Amino acid sequence: MTEKQEKKLEINTTRHFTSWLAEQRISLAFTTYQTGKLFLLGINPDGRLSVFERSFERCMGLYATPDARTLYMSSIYQLWRFEMTSNQGQAYAGYDALYLPRMSYVTGDLDIHDIVLTGDNNLVFANTLFSCLATVSEKHNFIPLWTPPYITKLAAEDRCHLNGLALRDGKPRYVTSVSRSDINAGWREHRADGGIVMDIDSGEVVVDGLSMPHSPRWHNNKLWLLNSGTGYFGYVDMENGVFEPVTFCPGYLRGMCFAGDYAVVGLSQPRENKTFTGLALQDALEEKKAQPRCAIQVINLNTGDVMHSANIEGIVSELYDVVVLPGVARPMAIGFKSDEIKHVISVG
Repeated sequence: MTEKQEKKLEINTTRHFTSWLAEQRISLAFTTYQTGKLFLLGINPDGRLSVFERSFERCMGLYATPDARTLYMSSIYQLWRFEMTSNQGQAYAGYDALYLPRMSYVTGDLDIHDIVLTGDNNLVFANTLFSCLATVSEKHNFIPLWTPPYITKLAAEDRCHLNGLALRDGKPRYVTSVSRSDINAGWREHRADGGIVMDIDSGEVVVDGLSMPHSPRWHNNKLWLLNSGTGYFGYVDMENGVFEPVTFCPGYLRGMCFAGDYAVVGLSQPRENKTFTGLALQDALEEKKAQPRCAIQVINLNTGDVMHSANIEGIVSELYDVVVLPGVARPMAIGFKSDEIKHVISVG
């Protein structure tokens, strides 16, 4: 295989993936920091998959407002806000939604993971480097809002790998971290079973013993979770303080969103210079005789069955986040590597 062939991107979907997008009246956006790409998946007029991508270095966290008109995304040292400049249903170059970058906050390299917009329109993010929740500032790189009680100092040391953030009733309520370590990069020694979910309001641990948990999300009165080091999607039994696995996915799970009774989750392959050594995920893959995938999978919340998937091959092998864009059939975005940004102008 030539180098050119190795770098080719292929997205192959199961037979009814695009039909499901059409039925739900949604499209999807996802990030891969590995190759620095924002991808937008929708449906072409002929019913086939539409794939649109733009380049942003180390793009990770995503958040879409419920009306899909605003999209937030973190990159290596900025936090971006995109606005939909075309009205839904009106075409721009054949696309029914155009996202244009309108603002960015220069945060520095904070390793920003999950992002949320609160009910009172405050932007809050997981500041993984400083082991805290933070917000943006017009004068500073960030303003710290909340630090786990086990973290004794605000330091650029990624002590516990605080990565996930969930809203409940419009307020930041739950976070995930890989451990309760309070030393520089101490979380790396606890990947197998040191992970926790913490209630922000009380400072209490909701569930522990997890393996590299990611992407907590409150949906249909449940706290859903990716127990990434085991490969399981599931939810938290709040009364008994345990994680209830629902579906095994053959990959390292990161990124989750919902469309009605369906969860959409992201899967990644192991990094080139690392494996899943020491994680239950590796044993599960071997037991099930499965190869790790890079993919987007759609899970039925009522049955736990994987209903549809989009398998990603070639240059992209790792994903971080995925969001649903309701009411959008075929989205696109403007970036900075073409002349379009000079000429696409909207007037308020």
